[in-house]
Amino acid sequence: MRIISLSVDGIHQAAQRGLFDWLSTQDADIICLQDLRALEYELDHDVFHPEGYFSYFFDSGVKHYNGVAIYTRHQPKALIYGLGFSSGVDMEGRYLQVDYEGYSIGSLLAPAAFNENESMEVKMQFFDDYQALLHKVTRKRRHFIVCGNWAMAHTKKDVENWQDNIGRPGFLGHEQQWMNQLFRQLGYVDAFRQAVPEDGEYSWIPEEGKGMRTDYQVISAKLARKVEYAAMYKTKAFSSHLPVIVDYDIDDLV
Repeated sequence: MRIISLSVDGIHQAAQRGLFDWLSTQDADIICLQDLRALEYELDHDVFHPEGYFSYFFDSGVKHYNGVAIYTRHQPKALIYGLGFSSGVDMEGRYLQVDYEGYSIGSLLAPAAFNENESMEVKMQFFDDYQALLHKVTRKRRHFIVCGNWAMAHTKKDVENWQDNIGRPGFLGHEQQWMNQLFRQLGYVDAFRQAVPEDGEYSWIPEEGKGMRTDYQVISAKLARKVEYAAMYKTKAFSSHLPVIVDYDIDDLV
């Protein structure tokens, strides 16, 4: 099973740059997109509904602002829109999940807080609430694959010229600590790192050119042995992020 994840910086712009033409060559089973910057009714063109896929969207209700999508070859048994945080901060990002027999696959866009116009307090509240939710769902007899733009890098090997990025949003100490808890205490696995342990791989290249690996496919621990291959597509840019491609040895999704 192939899953591709990409934060698109606006789905219309990414389509104009050839995203859906490229996706049509990848034979992906599931495609998770983030940061659509479009409302669902603005996506009625055929290009946004690729043949052979069920298409699901969760917009922000505000034009030109966030939103996520999942394209899947397999009709899900259930859809989950949002994370249901009592604080309400999950609406500052976006989350859409498709459920199958024994598997749940999510498309996540976290609040970024990469500049002064965005709130680090909101971002960390989002991740505190999300950590509590993940702690609960780890007890369920389900496998989880959460794909998306997590808006932070985990370790030094995930940041270009990491010494110059200390104290920069996306690589703050408490953000690294949160990722440590995700992978060490909660037991989730970074699917890309499972297959590609080397450094020098960055999924997000901002305008100033300092790369960070902020885009992950985070999986349940029992799926770690199912990761067969992982890569980032670098030949053509569809946004400031690179598509993350992971192949799993999974054939019992439905």
